[in-house]
Amino acid sequence: MNNFLFVSAENDAIPDCKAGGMGDVVRDVPREISKRDDKVHVVVPSYSRLHKNGIFKTKLEFSLRGRPYTAELYEVIPKRVDKNITHYVIHHPEIIEGGIAHIYHDDPTEPFFNDFIKFVIFCTATAEAIKMGVFGDLDIVHMHDWHAAALLFIKQYHPNYQDLKKMRYVYTIHNLAIQGIRPFYNNYASVNNWFPEVELDHRALMDSRYQDCINLMAVGIRLADAVHTVSPSYKEDVLLPSRRPEFIGGESLENDLIKADNEGRLFGILNASNYGNIRVAEKGLLYRNTVKALFRWLQDTSKKYKADFLAHTGEKIMQYVGNRPKFIVSSVARLTEQKFYFLKRSPEAFEKMLARLNEVEGIFILLGTGDPDYEEFFREMSYKNKNFVFTNGQSEDLIDSMYLETDLYFMPSLFEPCGISQMLAMRNGNPCLVHHTGGLKDTVEHMKTGFAFEGDTYDMQIKNMVERFDEALTIWEHDKPTWKKIQANAKKARFTWEKSLDEYYSSLYMLQ
Repeated sequence: MNNFLFVSAENDAIPDCKAGGMGDVVRDVPREISKRDDKVHVVVPSYSRLHKNGIFKTKLEFSLRGRPYTAELYEVIPKRVDKNITHYVIHHPEIIEGGIAHIYHDDPTEPFFNDFIKFVIFCTATAEAIKMGVFGDLDIVHMHDWHAAALLFIKQYHPNYQDLKKMRYVYTIHNLAIQGIRPFYNNYASVNNWFPEVELDHRALMDSRYQDCINLMAVGIRLADAVHTVSPSYKEDVLLPSRRPEFIGGESLENDLIKADNEGRLFGILNASNYGNIRVAEKGLLYRNTVKALFRWLQDTSKKYKADFLAHTGEKIMQYVGNRPKFIVSSVARLTEQKFYFLKRSPEAFEKMLARLNEVEGIFILLGTGDPDYEEFFREMSYKNKNFVFTNGQSEDLIDSMYLETDLYFMPSLFEPCGISQMLAMRNGNPCLVHHTGGLKDTVEHMKTGFAFEGDTYDMQIKNMVERFDEALTIWEHDKPTWKKIQANAKKARFTWEKSLDEYYSSLYMLQ
């Protein structure tokens, strides 16, 4: 029996510990590993809340900032119990929740200031737990994104944790654009302040653009035994330099990635979806679940600033309770540049698409929270366009209803390492309209399982997006056999964890 440790900022196997697709992956991959009779431990930060109903396991005592620190390890009960999987959280008063999904901080003046602090404490406590043998004799440590990369720094350079070098370390890149860059010196959230006893190898750790800073994403790429991107096409993308906004590639880390690839350490393996034991929504509840979510958000004191807009959305959705639209386009996503750059770049194109949708008596429903600028943009568009419904919040029941009852799922990502949403939509037989990039390129085939737009410049991409949207609606209106065939193909498509885990075991874990 092989023994794994997963180290991550998110884990959707436990309640209230997810901001995006990384949470899904950290939930699903251990479950597939457990089916192979291997053992998995999953550890995430507590964020000062997730430990409250947990079972205390042990104290973790270590040194940071030249002084003693004590963290606590708790075992927590997952949403679903699986054999051979144990879920943990690490609690320390300085590992605090942020405003993004109650996990991450948005620090506009000093990027990554608060997140660096809490993830350094988390990674050091995790290193101490490994050293103490809390997780047993580990074979594989699998880390996810920059939040876990400090563990590699500690293993490599910290004099107290040299014993950690005996197991294999795998590093998964979920989003290369978010890199965890902080100064080496002269700042509270700097490497030297937190690790004064560590002699810093600046050349091995530094960001190529900001040479007085550590880049934790780069540390993960440089020091891991295997590096993994979450789709084959995203691997190809990140080996090339970015040309913003037309192309998002290696984001100044392409040379590190090329080196890893030349050393046989870089692998592109597609994320997957579940096709059994899934939440099944009841058909016909889309509008009821929208209203329920709106009432809940209206009672949330933190959302008072947008109460008028939530009421506006409620009024808008009520008209569809007794007068159902003939066609529903939907999107579920974090509201960021990555996800909706094209719409904010060209509101005219967005309104053109809504006008075309109005011709078929259709509506576009968008659910999400995120960047305040994008939230404000979509609120303004909702006031201006009667068939655009912006549900500015988070609701699992509403999301399930949207995936079930939509006719066309829209995913215009500027770049997309993999994407889970398109798989969930396709699972319900919903064709997707996507940008032909990254993992979307690997999962949606134009005119076979959905629709894809592309172009060499953002103007061409936006133009083609509008054309493909029109094409999709035209097929739905006038060529029902083709539409039904695309629906059937989408529903039949399978992106299974079993297949992806075969590649994990052979390429990442070196266990086959």
